[in-house]
Amino acid sequence: MRERKFSLVKQKPVLNYDPSLYVSRRTHAKANDGTMIPISLVHRKDIPEGPHPTMLYGYGSYGINMEPSFNAHVLPFLDRGMVYAIAHIRGGEEMGRFWYEEQGKYLSKRNTFSDFINCAEHLIDVEKVIAPGKLAIEGRSAGGLLMGAVLNMRPDLFQVAVAGVPFVDCFNTMSDPSIPLTTGEWEEWGNPNEDKYFDYMLSYSPYDNVREQPYPNILITAGLHDPRVAYWEPEKWAQKLREMTTSDNEVLVKMDLEAGHFSASDRYRYIREKSFEQSVVLHYLGLVDEDCK
Repeated sequence: MRERKFSLVKQKPVLNYDPSLYVSRRTHAKANDGTMIPISLVHRKDIPEGPHPTMLYGYGSYGINMEPSFNAHVLPFLDRGMVYAIAHIRGGEEMGRFWYEEQGKYLSKRNTFSDFINCAEHLIDVEKVIAPGKLAIEGRSAGGLLMGAVLNMRPDLFQVAVAGVPFVDCFNTMSDPSIPLTTGEWEEWGNPNEDKYFDYMLSYSPYDNVREQPYPNILITAGLHDPRVAYWEPEKWAQKLREMTTSDNEVLVKMDLEAGHFSASDRYRYIREKSFEQSVVLHYLGLVDEDCK
């Protein structure tokens, strides 16, 4: 510990994976208030210098840290020359409890969304990691709310967004205490029945802020039996997006008639789900071979 060195005790092999082919690093984006937001990146060592298609992932809620741990499902992106990045935005606890309690919830929640946008802008303008028109973004559940918020705020930054079981009608849901999980969620978002939270939550609620503007391609996934994000939230959001967008981009909805809030527990079904989502991203980024379309 004093020497700050790691010793490998045990290693679990992953088939068809050679760790020597990949490299990871950390950079920081400056937020609107000057706070430095960490970003973790990984890509193959042999990709040429210059901008590349990139997937930026975010969550930023409940004090949950997005650890940059090994994820085999990222490899199909990396092996096609993409960069994969995680924005460690406020709302998690990556930089300490204050990152969540003081700067990432209640009346500071908009930091989560502006941080994510600042991370995207940093990778485009400063790091020059992202090729023009080649940025994909992804978030699930509360991360889906993040997707909805940033799509309303800066749709021009993104080519495609994946919003999994997205909590996008937060204002209406948080206003109704008869919904089973609502009152417990007030500890995260606030109670919009109180004046101090009403206008603030309404200012970022994804469904309520959809307006006439050119939205990018969007894939929305949902589960019919989801007890946390009712299936009608993503459905009504998708319908409003289709009505309001001024672009020709697509808004797709994949409703799993057997699923709840989480992905399939069956390994092979889960792999099929991830393969579908990744194929949609690769298609909109122009990384699918013509013979495979």
